[in-house]
Amino acid sequence: MAAEREAGRLVRTSFSRRRCPPPPLLLLPLLLLLPGVAAARGGSSPQPAGASVRTFSPFYFLAEPVDTLSVRGSSVVLNCSAYSEPSPKIEWKKDGTFLNLVSDDRRQLLPDGSLFISSVVHSKHNKPDEGFYQCVATVDNLGTIVSRTAKLTVAGLPRFTSQPEPSSVYVGNSAILNCEVNADLVPFVRWEQNRQPLLLDDRVVKLPSGTLVVSNVTEGDGGLYRCVVESGGPPKFSDEAELKVLQDSEEMLNLLFLLRPSSVIKVIGQSVVLPCVASGLPAPVIRWMKNEEVLDTESSGRLVLLAGGSLEISDVIEDDAGTYFCIADNGNKTVEAQAELTVQVPPEFLRQPANIYAHESMDIIFECEVTGKPTPTVKWVKNGDVVIPSDYFKIVKEHNLQVLGLVKSDEGFYQCIAENDVGNAQAGAQLIILEHDVAIPTLPPTSLTSATTDHLAPATTGPLPSAPRDVVASLVSTRFIKLTWRTPASDPHGDNLTYSVFYTKEGIARERVENTSQPGEMQVTIQNLMPATVYIFKVMAQNKHGSGESSAPLRVETQPEVQLPGPAPNIRAYATSPTSVTITWETPLSGNGDIQSYKLYYMEKGTDKEQDVDVSSHSYTINGLKKYTEYSFRVVAYNKHGPGVSTQDVAVRTLSDVPSTAPQNLSLEVRNSKSIVIHWQPPSPATQNGQITGYKIRYRKASRKSDVTETLVTGTQLSQLIEGLDRGTEYNFRVAALTVNGTGPATDWLSAETFESDLDETRVPEVPSSLHVRPLVTSIVVSWTPPENQNIVVRGYAIGYGIGSPHAQTIKVDYKQRYYTIENLDPSSHYVITLKAFNNVGEGIPLYESAVTRPHTVPDPTPMMPPVGVQASILSHDTVRITWADNSLPKHQKITDSRYYTVRWKTNIPANTKYKNANATTLSYLVTGLKPNTLYEFSVMVTKGRRSSTWSMTAHGATFELVPTSPPKDVTVVSKEGKPRTIIVNWQPPSEANGKITGYIIYYSTDVNAEIHDWVIEPVVGNRLTHQIQELTLDTPYYFKIQARNSKGMGPMSEAVQFRTPKALGSAGKGSRLPDLGSDYKPPMSGSNSPHGSPTSPLDSNMLLVIIVSVGVITIVVVVIIAVFCTRRTTSHQKKKRAACKSVNGSHKYKGNCKDVKPPDLWIHHERLELKPIDKSPDPNPVMTDTPIPRNSQDITPVDNSMDSNIHQRRNSYRGHESEDSMSTLAGRRGMRPKMMMPFDSQPPQQSVRNTPSTDTMPASSSQTCCTDHQDPEGATSSSYLASSQEEDSGQSLPTAHVRPSHPLKSFAVPAIPPPGPPVYDPALPSTPLLSQQALNHHIHSVKTASIGTLGRSRPPMPVVVPSAPEVQETTRMLEDSESSYEPDELTKEMAHLEGLMKDLNAITTA
Repeated sequence: MAAEREAGRLVRTSFSRRRCPPPPLLLLPLLLLLPGVAAARGGSSPQPAGASVRTFSPFYFLAEPVDTLSVRGSSVVLNCSAYSEPSPKIEWKKDGTFLNLVSDDRRQLLPDGSLFISSVVHSKHNKPDEGFYQCVATVDNLGTIVSRTAKLTVAGLPRFTSQPEPSSVYVGNSAILNCEVNADLVPFVRWEQNRQPLLLDDRVVKLPSGTLVVSNVTEGDGGLYRCVVESGGPPKFSDEAELKVLQDSEEMLNLLFLLRPSSVIKVIGQSVVLPCVASGLPAPVIRWMKNEEVLDTESSGRLVLLAGGSLEISDVIEDDAGTYFCIADNGNKTVEAQAELTVQVPPEFLRQPANIYAHESMDIIFECEVTGKPTPTVKWVKNGDVVIPSDYFKIVKEHNLQVLGLVKSDEGFYQCIAENDVGNAQAGAQLIILEHDVAIPTLPPTSLTSATTDHLAPATTGPLPSAPRDVVASLVSTRFIKLTWRTPASDPHGDNLTYSVFYTKEGIARERVENTSQPGEMQVTIQNLMPATVYIFKVMAQNKHGSGESSAPLRVETQPEVQLPGPAPNIRAYATSPTSVTITWETPLSGNGDIQSYKLYYMEKGTDKEQDVDVSSHSYTINGLKKYTEYSFRVVAYNKHGPGVSTQDVAVRTLSDVPSTAPQNLSLEVRNSKSIVIHWQPPSPATQNGQITGYKIRYRKASRKSDVTETLVTGTQLSQLIEGLDRGTEYNFRVAALTVNGTGPATDWLSAETFESDLDETRVPEVPSSLHVRPLVTSIVVSWTPPENQNIVVRGYAIGYGIGSPHAQTIKVDYKQRYYTIENLDPSSHYVITLKAFNNVGEGIPLYESAVTRPHTVPDPTPMMPPVGVQASILSHDTVRITWADNSLPKHQKITDSRYYTVRWKTNIPANTKYKNANATTLSYLVTGLKPNTLYEFSVMVTKGRRSSTWSMTAHGATFELVPTSPPKDVTVVSKEGKPRTIIVNWQPPSEANGKITGYIIYYSTDVNAEIHDWVIEPVVGNRLTHQIQELTLDTPYYFKIQARNSKGMGPMSEAVQFRTPKALGSAGKGSRLPDLGSDYKPPMSGSNSPHGSPTSPLDSNMLLVIIVSVGVITIVVVVIIAVFCTRRTTSHQKKKRAACKSVNGSHKYKGNCKDVKPPDLWIHHERLELKPIDKSPDPNPVMTDTPIPRNSQDITPVDNSMDSNIHQRRNSYRGHESEDSMSTLAGRRGMRPKMMMPFDSQPPQQSVRNTPSTDTMPASSSQTCCTDHQDPEGATSSSYLASSQEEDSGQSLPTAHVRPSHPLKSFAVPAIPPPGPPVYDPALPSTPLLSQQALNHHIHSVKTASIGTLGRSRPPMPVVVPSAPEVQETTRMLEDSESSYEPDELTKEMAHLEGLMKDLNAITTA
């Protein structure tokens, strides 16, 4: 047919395509009257004026062959009749091959087309007539149709697979006699009794299998029985079997099935018999259930209960499918069996193909929708030949046939043939292809695809459009091409033009068409093309007069496509063991490139967890699976491009095995002195490993362990009566489950003892001898003793209870039980309780009691469980997300009640005990507004009503860094000694560094108003807090700014600080004064500017010197006068106290009570402070510092109030080992330092100067210190320095200054007293180290402060310890020390000075 189709395909030029107008409506009624005329899709076909339209020809089967059963030598007729004008030619196919009936003597064609077989031939080795037959009808110049296929089955020679056997039966019971033959011979079986035909009735029936069932047996049913098969030849007899009828026995016979129902498959409309016959004494009663519903066989017309209990269902429907249970019950025992009924449905058409008119190049679809069970398969036939799917014949939407690019040879009859296991059916339609000058008679039916709907407006005479211009493929892909063009030259606007694109594969005559969707559109996308294929495109325009000229052919090749493997064919899975399955498959049929590997996916049925394994061959065995469990498998092939298409899932169940566990809930019930009933439950479904076929019971006497008796229980029975036991004997029992594979593990031994004598059970038990109740809040405990008469059987006890009446609820307990707790009662309620003993006869006399439950008391709410798994997720520099879990919630962690959570947080500093709180109703909370680069701790608690939990375990999290938000602090500029063109810039880190400072940038300029990019830049590493700038111009004002940076960026700049360089070598900067201090004079360190950059008033140097000296002398005189005055006022009692305190602070020879002396002793009331002595320097000749401590008050430059207010918070020291290029400052700063201390010990002369007040504060400090007993506690609070500082800097070692005199002295400390008057000290100011110097006086013996400057003595320079810059956010830093040695004469002077200093300090502090 394919060759014939190709021969008939002619290449058509585009200019021959024209659209003709539809016929006038006046002709439509006339055409409808024509016989045999059908329109597209079964409608009418109007004929256009001036042209003829072919009509659809009626062509269909009047009769089709059906499945037939025959016997050897008989005649058979297979019906077939078809209608057509003219009459069709009828032919027959057998097994797909045409029969030659001309020369056949046994088979001939009847006039109506039926096939007649006169004598069926059938033998063991020759079966020429058995097979599948199909009728083929052909009409010349019209087409061919085929009928459904019919199966001819020939019954073989009779063979008995089972024959009747001798048996005996009690009167009233049922008997069965088997006679099984070939399935096709069952209709030919009959029975004989004593060689006489047996008449069947309601009591004696023959089952479809041939088995004879005799129910309610009487004596007349005894005799010899045989079955006879009569299939056309001589009858064949089975063996004879005698049925003996026994008289009714008084003994009970065990109930068992003689015939069990088996699963069966039936076709809808047929009848089915589910056999079920049981025997036993008493005679059993049979009843049926379907899917746990009892079947009513009496009122139903289709359900009939046959003799013996078999169930017959006539005219089966789909709803009859399901599981049927046959239950036999004789009063003593109940047994059941089950079977599955599957109902199949032959194919049936829901939608049949319809006739179609079409033009060449169109795309059409024949629709076909079928149903059936099992699901039918569909194939298409054209003129009797099977349609093979290709590029132009495609199966779409499961069953529909799509024909693309019609050609003339596609005309004919198309049939949809549906087939499943129980039958087949066919339905057909005709396709007529009209010439292009003939319009389709009706509007385009739905069977025409949207791509080929034609515009059918009536054509009028007029000019036709020329060919579209500039046809190009604007987009070329693997599966589609987009074409664009310009309007024809004849119609430049082209608003009313429509376009058709004709395309075909190169070298293929079959052409397809695609139309634009709306007038004026000049582009179209051709879909569903093949990759790497050349297509020829032509575009034609249409206007209201018809189709115009075609464009020149455009040749376009689609892009190549990466080919992935198709699905692996013939995938099969079969179980090889209870825990393994083998899967096999073949190489995929499609794919570009070699298959590299396969991936095998498998999943247990009922779960959604799929597993996979890589495989390199075409088979694989998966081990470790669950026993007797169904799995699904699929395979995906891989090539160099990746994974291909997956196969369909195949399912298989692993093999069964012996059960893995023992039966459950084994219990024993002693019936009497000789029998015990055993009850049990099956093993859990997951461990049965197959269908349970029975149970094995083993029992023995407890005293004789070797004597074991076994009993088998078949089916699903879950209890067994063990009889014939000895009286008063204890027995052990155990049960094991059975499958077809063997016996599983047994239960543990369970013991029970038979009665010594058979108790009386002809009457109900007597009343229990006692009943006691004990009420609780919501329960009552009931206890009792058995009846006094122990000779009556007691099977159990019935407890009734209720409010006011004992009949509301009843509970039954075992006869061995002596107490029971009645739960879920109401508090403060009056309950009546009754107790009755019962046995199989009935319940005994009740015993009554009443009780009132206790009132309900609300206990204190128990605390809830705290949240767990608290986690802190850092989101930004100020935001942290806190998440947690609540173990008191369900697994899905959904909150369904009114509970809420409280989140608290604080910085991770031990001294900080202030928490912030927030509430949340979910399991997370977003904490905002935190400080950058700060470690926080978080905890959560849950509250529900009156109940709350404790705080959860803490979670820690440090916020991210942020650019510094404040500039460096305390920027000071000083001139370098001996180098007037070099200055030293000192500063402190920003108070809001927000991270580790990685560097500084120093800007300086002579013009404070200059643009910042005009300033000179000096970069400094982040661990330095001092920097030297050299080669400056003398006597020039400079302005300095400093900017800090961290890992996040640059911070703001500090305020500009002014500094004027000295005029020449030996002169100080502006604002400084150089008094004549001898040959040991060295330039001072501090500049003239304040910490805020404001310069000192421009006073004349000589005038400033006179003022400073005058103020110093007056201050010293005032201090001396006040000191002398305070000393004389001390009483003798105070002298004793001073002596005692001196002994404590000094030589420790005396132990006095110094509790009244508070201010000076910094070691009192500060338990947590440690003073760490500095190790002795191993260097005997340390280098002397370049920065001396001034020896006279004239060395100090006065400072303004702002410096005075900050001076108590600063500390600064310099290390003598620093080079000239760089000097570092001590940056271990503390925020709010109102007090200070400086212990001395017997170390070498070393100094660390910090927090020293200026000369302006000296008199006030001296006077306040000496008069401690009479002044405001402002000064006295200096002793609390340790407490306040330790709260701020926990665990921080204090920097100390050490002095080693020539003889040992004990450590002592003197607090630095804040100034009593303005400027008032502000504790909130930032802490800033600064080297401060104290004014000294040669004549006044003043009070010593923390400054180690000499009093009235000339002292050599002392080294100053200079630590490195601190790490931001750290609160503890080790103080690096450097030591210095002195010459012998200097040490002598120093020691003499220290002796005097000690005396003065002791005298002052004890005052």
